[in-house]
Amino acid sequence: MGAGHSHEPGESLPPAPAELRRIVTAIIVPLVVATLVGLVVLWPRGQSPQQASDTAQRLHGEIVSATPACPREVPAQPGGDCGTAQVRIGDTVVDAVVPSGPSAPVVGVGDDVVLIGSVDAEGGQRYAVVDHDRWGWLLALVALFAAAVIAFARWRGVASLVGLVVSFAVLLGFILPAIVRGEPPLWVAIVGSAAIMFAVIYLTHGVSVGTSMALLGTLAALVLTGLLGLLTTNLLHLTGSGSDEAAILANVLAGVDLRGLLLAGIIIGTLGVLDDVAITQLAIVGELSLADPALNARQLYRSAIKVGRSHVASVVNTIILAYAGASLPLMLLLVTAGTGTRDVLSTQVLAAEIVRGVVGTIGLIAAVPITTALAAWAIARSHRHAAGDPAPGAS
Repeated sequence: MGAGHSHEPGESLPPAPAELRRIVTAIIVPLVVATLVGLVVLWPRGQSPQQASDTAQRLHGEIVSATPACPREVPAQPGGDCGTAQVRIGDTVVDAVVPSGPSAPVVGVGDDVVLIGSVDAEGGQRYAVVDHDRWGWLLALVALFAAAVIAFARWRGVASLVGLVVSFAVLLGFILPAIVRGEPPLWVAIVGSAAIMFAVIYLTHGVSVGTSMALLGTLAALVLTGLLGLLTTNLLHLTGSGSDEAAILANVLAGVDLRGLLLAGIIIGTLGVLDDVAITQLAIVGELSLADPALNARQLYRSAIKVGRSHVASVVNTIILAYAGASLPLMLLLVTAGTGTRDVLSTQVLAAEIVRGVVGTIGLIAAVPITTALAAWAIARSHRHAAGDPAPGAS
């Protein structure tokens, strides 16, 4: 995470005075304690309410031989079974059905596939190919990604990858299981996001007063994002339902808070971009201060905020287009159905996506002045202390 800058935030800057470190510690430590308490209180305990099927299991195998899914002269029925394949599962070769239809997997000899094994009415075992097994190629792609990051960013790249692992560990080990077990999604997202921020920012960029300013700016913007999301979902009467995923989830997890899940998604989706903007603004203030240590906090802020405005202008377009791209199939479906623009945009699902993009962007915009002001105040004070000038009001 983070944006491209010539040195890490805080590098070559004068050390912060003891008084400033005490102030920052007095703010950060209670926040860390509150986050830890939240993790303990909301930590997923007990059995998951989701029940796995007793008669079906997912298996992985390799195609040994296969017949076409459907002959040309036989019209394929959506979701129907038409072809067969022999699949090697470990040391056993089994016969499996290959479904037909537009979304059915097209398999060939040597393909790694995922199968569903179930017991039929006569008590026999039945297998069906449901998808390609992409695990090997995914691991290769992740390895390429890690190699590129380390080759370019070196040890800082290693630190950022470790931070990424921590982020997914919190997401998969705390946030998702806690929501599955019925904990409030909004509070789970806030606590989980705070835990990710503390771990990732300090791990990737080091523990310093400067990175603490970036952290405080990020957390303040996250809180604003959550409050604004809560307000807008109330005003627009958004329930988080309306999509196929929400309908399936409501059946699988009875009583799940879909509206809270929508708010949690807004917060988590905004998290990574906030980190990028906050660290970038911190680095800009640090560069300006190194170029002219005589600049006071107000001057640093005015200069850095100009760059921040340009950064936000470009990131806003990125965020909105990302949400639009994710909703493109749904928008296409609604448009081809002859629905007007107003009706398309005001549907439950698309309105939720608009709220995600708009609320996340407002949180992003708020992070820039907050982080810039905090960084300018801390860095200017550090330079003033290094020069031997007493802080205003000091004896």
